[in-house]
Amino acid sequence: MVVDDHPMWRDAVARDLAEAGFDVVATAGDGPQAVRRAQAASPDVLVLDLNLPGLPGVEVCRELVGANPALRVLVLSASGEHADVLEAVKSGATGYLLKSASTEELLDAVRSTAAGDPVFTPGLAGLVLGEYRRLATEPVPAAEDEPGAPQLTDRETEVLRLVAKGLSYKQIAERLVISHRTVQNHVQNTLGKLQLHNRVELVRYAIERGLDEV
Repeated sequence: MVVDDHPMWRDAVARDLAEAGFDVVATAGDGPQAVRRAQAASPDVLVLDLNLPGLPGVEVCRELVGANPALRVLVLSASGEHADVLEAVKSGATGYLLKSASTEELLDAVRSTAAGDPVFTPGLAGLVLGEYRRLATEPVPAAEDEPGAPQLTDRETEVLRLVAKGLSYKQIAERLVISHRTVQNHVQNTLGKLQLHNRVELVRYAIERGLDEV
């Protein structure tokens, strides 16, 4: 689903996606319309502009991901402001791409987003990871030391550590010599055990426990 308040841009993105083989189930031009149509159409991936009339893009993202944690949101924005990027990620966005990206970059980003891999315009990934490190300046005890804490298997911990280091599911699969689907299953199991909703929360959890530095 494509959400943007500029009709020509919205139609062009939807057309590019459709021509590349994606099933564009809906489009919307403002925030409230985006929420209604996304709830009705149940897209797998939402390509979302931040600057929307009626309801800001971050609020659209927060509301829809809150109601359906499986939804992947790729923000496609003209703004590269750090505050906008961080706000989008905190609201549940999987990735953030600037509108200066090429069509091929957009298509690759949508494919990665659909697979649950975070995608960021070059330079922004480090910013997001840095922000989570800043938020995690006071490490909490390791999960296994906490009474009643969920127990992860060795392989789940290994996958979590690589997720925290910023590796994509494909890279993790290659490093551990397992399938992409197996990596996804480990991540989903870990999310369930830790009662987290998405990969962004998972990365923060791992960084808080210093797993990205091991």
